[in-house]
Amino acid sequence: MSEHVTFVWDERLAAYDFGPSHPLAPVRVELAVRLCDELGLLDAPGVDRIGAEVASDTDLAKVHTLDYVAAVRRAGAPPPAADLVHGLGTPDDPVFVGMHEASALVAGATLAATRAVISGKSEHGVNLAGGLHHAMPSTASGFCIYNDPAVAISWALENGSERVVYVDLDVHHGDGVQAIFWNDPRVLTISLHESGRTLFPGTGFPAESGGPAAAGMAVNVALPAGTGDAGWLRAFEAIVPPLVQAFEPDLLVSQHGCDGHLLDPLAHLRLTVDGQRSAYAAVHELAHRYSGGRWVCVGGGGYEHVQVVPRAWAHLVGIAVGMPVDPATPIPTAWAEYVRQRLGRSAPSTMTDAPASDAGKAPVPRPDDPVSPSVDEAIRETRAAVFGLHGLAT
Repeated sequence: MSEHVTFVWDERLAAYDFGPSHPLAPVRVELAVRLCDELGLLDAPGVDRIGAEVASDTDLAKVHTLDYVAAVRRAGAPPPAADLVHGLGTPDDPVFVGMHEASALVAGATLAATRAVISGKSEHGVNLAGGLHHAMPSTASGFCIYNDPAVAISWALENGSERVVYVDLDVHHGDGVQAIFWNDPRVLTISLHESGRTLFPGTGFPAESGGPAAAGMAVNVALPAGTGDAGWLRAFEAIVPPLVQAFEPDLLVSQHGCDGHLLDPLAHLRLTVDGQRSAYAAVHELAHRYSGGRWVCVGGGGYEHVQVVPRAWAHLVGIAVGMPVDPATPIPTAWAEYVRQRLGRSAPSTMTDAPASDAGKAPVPRPDDPVSPSVDEAIRETRAAVFGLHGLAT
């Protein structure tokens, strides 16, 4: 049970907006925060809800080149530029007015959550607007301008942390965070994602295991398209807990992109919110067991804005604040009405994807969701690549 949690939200975070036709719609975070409010999660004892400040150039420079930061600032000055410098101005990362300020605010929000944890003010810090894990030191990529998890981890390493584990549950490989800490033995990055053979960014294979000074510090589980709850959770349990235990971190940072859901339009896994909830609970347990409860969690991808993202992240917040949401909980009427008025869409009826008769049960394999031999092969390949480097049996 967490005694104190810092939840970072600022309505200005919705300014991280690539436009109405872009899949990374800020409304998904707005709806998630509103659902958390309606469920009473942000009024739980010990929850401190705070705003955010724009990350300084000094903070951003812990990860990004100053030339890149200057280019982002120029690109977002009105009228916005339309060039392709540093990966800006592409369909994935179109430029918009105020781009630097909006992106730096996301990084500042994750920094605020991290500072609260490192200072001892809170055990857990949450920024649902964060998780922009594809951004590289001098290049925008995959809807990500500044890499807020990496900025926060770098700050933590300069302010008392010695060993940080980063767990990435997004359906896409956490390539930016991996690249930034590729040769840093103080940071263990673990990414559980759909194989790069079928999904952007085309990386994240087991052989990508760290630089010369950090062998085994990059861990990748590349799962086949079609993997569902049973296989995904099996891969998580086979890879993540043993490595976290062996690494003995003093801080756990996790990215919770929920785009592995079966309804997500951009990827090919078949997860449910129930399976995702199980993984979130497991990450929380790992933080309390191995990093003294020090846990920073951020959002990430998720492109089904009504049926998936709000429910998944409300489960994450419920776990973080010590008020886990029963999967059978009905969706609050006020939230459903707001969704109808805001988007003209119908809300889900409960906080579970399971049939009413199965609500609250642990996810189990479904007839159309077997644990295929290819899932077990992915697990074996990852263990063979890195477990021995951590003194673990493969």
